[in-house]
Amino acid sequence: MEKLTFYAVSAPEKLDRIGSYLAERLSRDVVRHRSGYVLIAMEALDQLLMACHSQSIKPFVESFLHMVAKLLESGEPKLQVLGTNSFVKFANIEEDTPSYHRRYDFFVSRFSAMCHSCDSDPETRTEIRIAGIRGIQGVVRKTVNDELRATIWEPQHMDKIVPSLLFNMQKIEEVDSRIGPPPSPSAADKEENPAVLAENCFRELLGRATFGNMNNAVRPVFAHLDHHRLWDPNEFAVHCFKIIMYSIQAQYSHHVIQEILGHLDARKKDSPRVRAGIIQVLLEAVAIAAKGSIGPTVLEVFNTLLKHLRLSVEFEANDLQGGSISSANLSTSSKDSDEKIVQNAIIQTIGFFGSNLPDYQRSEIMMFIMGKVPVFGTSTHTLDISQLGDLGTRRIQIMLLRSLLMVTSGYKAKTIVTALPGSFLDPLLSPSLMEDYELRQLVLEVMHNLMDRHDNRAKLRGIRIIPDVADLKIKREKICRQDTSFMKKNGQQLYRHIYLGCKEEDNVQKNYELLYTSLALITIELANEEVVIDLIRLAIALQDSAIVNEDNLPMFHRCGIMALVAAYLNFVSQMIAVPAFCQHVSKVIEIRTMEAPYFLPEHIFRDKCMLPKSLEKHDKNLYFLTNKIAESLGGSGYSVERLSVPYVPQVTDEDRLSRRKSIVDTVSIQVDILPNSIPSDDVVSNTEEITFEALKKAIDTSGMEEQEKEKRRLVIEKFQKAPFEEIAAQCESKANLLHDRLAQILELTIRPPPSPSGTLTITSGHTQYQSVPVYEMKFPDLCVY
Repeated sequence: MEKLTFYAVSAPEKLDRIGSYLAERLSRDVVRHRSGYVLIAMEALDQLLMACHSQSIKPFVESFLHMVAKLLESGEPKLQVLGTNSFVKFANIEEDTPSYHRRYDFFVSRFSAMCHSCDSDPETRTEIRIAGIRGIQGVVRKTVNDELRATIWEPQHMDKIVPSLLFNMQKIEEVDSRIGPPPSPSAADKEENPAVLAENCFRELLGRATFGNMNNAVRPVFAHLDHHRLWDPNEFAVHCFKIIMYSIQAQYSHHVIQEILGHLDARKKDSPRVRAGIIQVLLEAVAIAAKGSIGPTVLEVFNTLLKHLRLSVEFEANDLQGGSISSANLSTSSKDSDEKIVQNAIIQTIGFFGSNLPDYQRSEIMMFIMGKVPVFGTSTHTLDISQLGDLGTRRIQIMLLRSLLMVTSGYKAKTIVTALPGSFLDPLLSPSLMEDYELRQLVLEVMHNLMDRHDNRAKLRGIRIIPDVADLKIKREKICRQDTSFMKKNGQQLYRHIYLGCKEEDNVQKNYELLYTSLALITIELANEEVVIDLIRLAIALQDSAIVNEDNLPMFHRCGIMALVAAYLNFVSQMIAVPAFCQHVSKVIEIRTMEAPYFLPEHIFRDKCMLPKSLEKHDKNLYFLTNKIAESLGGSGYSVERLSVPYVPQVTDEDRLSRRKSIVDTVSIQVDILPNSIPSDDVVSNTEEITFEALKKAIDTSGMEEQEKEKRRLVIEKFQKAPFEEIAAQCESKANLLHDRLAQILELTIRPPPSPSGTLTITSGHTQYQSVPVYEMKFPDLCVY
């Protein structure tokens, strides 16, 4: 060998003939099963290959690869391993110039076949599989770095290489946890364990993938998982995609996510567990990609997930409608629970993805999801619910709000206008999302996520009478101008939602707790003096509605509202720190503790609480009185004029479109509530004494805008609710009064014409005007002059 090597190095032009001669001898020895001579010939070829690096080695390499192919084609495992070892040595040699005409198609096919060896002897089977994996690794190393010869990335090669590696990787018994990348295998494991060696080769292959060929490397993974039904259970699928996401370059992560979404679309009619398995894989991929570059697929991810959420709800609704036969009910219920697994997986993925986005993208996603929520009577939502029916629509509303709740978790906006713009708040507070107690809970929780900018919600959890609010160490800042403007524009909308939410018949304890938290968070985050007065008016209106009970609520709900009002007034009195107000609230709570504990949250929400038969016979000392509150706040400089005006919620256009009972039926004019529910000595008189202070307040323009709004609201309400005869009589009397007053001021004498189409005569002093009709109307005695 020394002499042969010296001769080949000295005369490289002879390498071609040397290779041809050795190849001829080796072919003859393989056919005649002379294994010893085969080993000698291959060793000679290997040593010559390692020693010679001249340009004339190209023809020699062709002879060498021809002999390796001969060994791989033989049926003897030892010769196959020998050929593989020689090819691996060749693959590790760096050539000075590429050989464009050389192809490795045969080696890819042969090494892939060896990876699937089914030899009866376990040791031989393992040895051949290891040889096949090492061969694939050699092919990848030899071809992957040369951009001009990138044939290895073609689909026909990837469709053989990737499944061969995955087939051997399935032998891994332990699947790594989700935290951190899968550990790299040790050197000893690489040589002995086909699974570990295949995984290492898979990592290396993906690490070398570029922008143009990433998809060709990932798509065979889906085909393998589909063919072997590895989505349910999906531990191996999750393991594969964790390897993929950690092995590829970070900027290509969105390619993998797009491929998963595309496969989810392709398998949308598969069983729920298969879809859930794919979504779980997407969650794992997103969890890794969110730490780096997600790329332009943010909206595509959410759009696809929401589409599959709708499909899942639609499948669930169809199954519930079709499962009427008792024998089919068992399978329907199991499929129903499977669909819930899909829905929960989608919501978890949406929440995880959303929580990792920057704030500017998260606000866009919030608007995007809110735009999908079906709101009755409007066509603004972009989700097709035509096939869902009422039950399915309610289900999709709950699912989307749960998704929204996950996305808004941890969101911190500098101003409330950024967190709750009108285009987001209006559909969120829609009457359509108040038809079910669970929907109302989700809406309130979403609002809490967006309002609570100082993490105070945990301190307010649970409705209770707080002895000393200062112990909670509530964080708050001065209300900024934008927040004040937000409350002027949207405050009534928030109050209305809370007011109507308290009066729902299907409320449970959690609803009252969330409503209390809403009032408390508005007080902390958004309340100036004007808002505090409005919130107290709202609380008193709730107390009055529980006493009068126009909505025929059960006694538990009436007591629950009373307990909610007590808990909130106790909180707000300590927050604004007006001693007289605190004293009045504390006195009422103390009396309730002794005489009516069911009016307090600690008792009414406890199991087996004794309820009263009626509330009409209770002493006035058990109630919070408007005149006492006004007196205590007025002494501290608050503008308390509006406290005497009972709170009535706004009537919105959506109320006419809603399936719920009309707002006109649920909200009545409450001017007479106070006299009916509280003795007359506590009623603030409507007649005011005209004094200098009263005139000063009338001249002062501050607060005029609010008074004008209140007047307009009362006029609208009167026209909505008063009898037609009363309105007509009032309008006629006003018209007559105006006619007489105008004539008096202008000293006019108006003589009506003798007939409807005659001449109208008007006398002013010594001047007389006459007018003739320009249009005679269809009604008698009516003419236009």
